[in-house]
Amino acid sequence: MVELLQRNGCILKLFLALFLFLSLVEVPAVEARIRHYKWEVKYEYKSLDCFKKLVITINGRSPGPTILAQQGDTIIVELTNSLWTENVAIHWHGIRQIGTPWSDGTEGVTQCPIVPGDTFKYQFVVDRPGTYLYHAHYGMQREAGLYGSIRVALPDGESEPFSYDYDRSIILNDWYHKSTYEHAVGLSSLKFAWVGEPQSLLIQGKGRFDCSTLTTPSLDPDVCNATNPECSPYAMTVVPDKTYRLRVASLTALSALSFQIEGHNMTVVEADGHYVEPFVVKNLFLYSGETYSVLIKADQDPSRNYWMTTNVVSRNATTPPGLAILNYYPNHPRRSPPAVPPAGPAWDNVRARLDQSLAIKAHQGFIHTPPPTSDRVIVLLNTQNTINGYVRWSVNNVSFTHPHTPYLIALKQNLTEAFDQTSPPDGYDFVNYDIYKTPNNTNATVSNGIYRLQFNTTVDLILQNANTRSPNNSETHPWHLHGHDFWVLGYGEGKFDMFNDPKKYNLVNPIMKNTVPVHRYGWTALRFRADNPGAWAFHCHIESHFYMGMGVVFESGIDKVGKLPSSIMGCGATRGVHRP
Repeated sequence: MVELLQRNGCILKLFLALFLFLSLVEVPAVEARIRHYKWEVKYEYKSLDCFKKLVITINGRSPGPTILAQQGDTIIVELTNSLWTENVAIHWHGIRQIGTPWSDGTEGVTQCPIVPGDTFKYQFVVDRPGTYLYHAHYGMQREAGLYGSIRVALPDGESEPFSYDYDRSIILNDWYHKSTYEHAVGLSSLKFAWVGEPQSLLIQGKGRFDCSTLTTPSLDPDVCNATNPECSPYAMTVVPDKTYRLRVASLTALSALSFQIEGHNMTVVEADGHYVEPFVVKNLFLYSGETYSVLIKADQDPSRNYWMTTNVVSRNATTPPGLAILNYYPNHPRRSPPAVPPAGPAWDNVRARLDQSLAIKAHQGFIHTPPPTSDRVIVLLNTQNTINGYVRWSVNNVSFTHPHTPYLIALKQNLTEAFDQTSPPDGYDFVNYDIYKTPNNTNATVSNGIYRLQFNTTVDLILQNANTRSPNNSETHPWHLHGHDFWVLGYGEGKFDMFNDPKKYNLVNPIMKNTVPVHRYGWTALRFRADNPGAWAFHCHIESHFYMGMGVVFESGIDKVGKLPSSIMGCGATRGVHRP
């Protein structure tokens, strides 16, 4: 008995010592979490704008579920492809994939596509707070409804340089009634068929098409039914006198947009995951792939609701504005505002759009100073070409095409036969090329060659816009870089001057972004560090333009990439490799 008491006494002393030790050690209050999602991707009939068509959904939804996380969390998405007749891949737009380049989700660049019936596991860390997106990156599936939001908060106890009461997300999109197959066939045919202007604009997956305008009315009344609750306007409920952080993103297939809220100003505070020196707008211009956070104060007459609208800019489009309701509690969310929806800005007001681009600067106290000089300058001339009778978009007269073996695999396994080993040019004929004239470009080619960047060097990218094949026409192109953010050093009109324009660069407080427009007949200057090992796409985010060849791929530090998971293989030269 005495021996038992002595043994218990020793255990008690050990317990007390351990308790004292733990009380003196600083233990983190919150640890990074693992957030696990199981998604099924499949086609379903939906009437998002009152017109019934096949939509690619995630767990029956379009937009798909919002991923909510905190900085440092690990996201695991088990994605089952139930499309049955087509492959799929999902890109995590704005997530840099540091250490996990195989999870970037870019078919042909970082992985083989997920074949019907297979389940693929994406796993990555969200290393920065901010507003991000996910969307299909196979063929033209994004325009079929496969997209959603990623919202990454700061760790508990940390604060942002602005305050608000509630946090909301909205994705703006354009919407076609034809299938992606019909579009792809038209773009790929010798008898070229352009996709045309979208039929509707969606706000958070809801729009309203005028069924009376159907040129060939259907005998089935459900084909277009304006009373379908599925297409009732999206309503965002607000409490009077509260401040809302509204995360607004665009994932349009074609259109540049303006977004406005009747009677309310918007204060821009974040762009693509980086804090912005606040500025106030009535119209927020967005280009496909961009994300913004704006603050709005619910300080108007609380006895009524207000319109939220979006309209096409940069194109003389026939698409009607998209409408949603800012619902002041306790008004009914379906109660229409009494006023006429506010008209957006003129579609061809380039100056207003350029002014917003120039106004976006890094927030004081959150400036990431760019390197003062670069090691390499690559000028990318955006051109439209006819190659072997086919209409293509090109960069420096080279139209991009995907290889059968994804670059990441081919580079890591030294499969030199998998793609063209000749790199695209770093520029074009600066002296003789007239950006204001319809190009001849008889020397245009198709290639899957890539740019090889020395690891950890600084690279300048100059996006140069020009005339298309149509006289007096230059289109706005939003360019998105995978795996990195870049500093936006400047915008300009006309042809970039290699000697004088760099003297005007903003090296003091440039914003960092992952998506940026190059305006009509203008240029945009970017700088980034090639410090993330892997193979990364850089492309126009207009769905049809990238499909038609408007993109490039950068490789750097491939020797520093870890062992590739076999799950990304199974196509091209890796056909037959086991995919668990």
